[in-house]
Amino acid sequence: MNQIMQLFNSDILTGFIQVADQGIEAVKFLNIKILNPTDFYNLILRFAFNMLATVILVRFLYYPHSKRKDYFFIFMIFSTIVFLLCFLLGKVSVQMGFALGLFAIFGILRYRTDTIPIKEMTYLFLMVGTSVINSLSDKTVSWAELVFANAIIILITWYLERVWMQKKEGFMDIRYEKIELIHPSRREELMEDLKKRTGLNVYRISIDRVNFMKDTARVRIFYREDVPEI
Repeated sequence: MNQIMQLFNSDILTGFIQVADQGIEAVKFLNIKILNPTDFYNLILRFAFNMLATVILVRFLYYPHSKRKDYFFIFMIFSTIVFLLCFLLGKVSVQMGFALGLFAIFGILRYRTDTIPIKEMTYLFLMVGTSVINSLSDKTVSWAELVFANAIIILITWYLERVWMQKKEGFMDIRYEKIELIHPSRREELMEDLKKRTGLNVYRISIDRVNFMKDTARVRIFYREDVPEI
């Protein structure tokens, strides 16, 4: 009889919601706290901080140049999901292994319907890395260190995107028929002729192959294209 009565202990008889004298933290549902004020406020603050860094990286650094709304959507969703996964599941004692596992998963991630360009993959890695940093940083990491880490990521990305990459560089292989201009002494004439005929800002050329039977040469031209300010 006593064993049967033990099945109906105080937790079950009082229902799913428990209210104790310790205040709001004692309110439980299915033996889980309904609200832990300290952790909840920390979640909101860190999520807002992470979202601010994500918006700066994606909306103001990536999107003005690419104009790709599909990748904009992917980056924002990835950042949100990774942050919440790391923050909520990082409370268990597997923080480092969990983070490394996430990097391994996203490192082998491939979209079968489309090949993700290198630049977009880099921004995707930025979203994952930033979210992991902002979510798994514990009390041993001060807010000053956290702000500095995010600021340095944003500043480096800004410099590479808006300053270093302001002049896009590309190359093109063409078949050139004015074979007399490939002589080193006439390199300036060749450069001017290529600029005029292609309309590109050619700054360097490389002659890869010459066919004297057909009087043609395969020339690789390197050009720069200024990116307009946004």
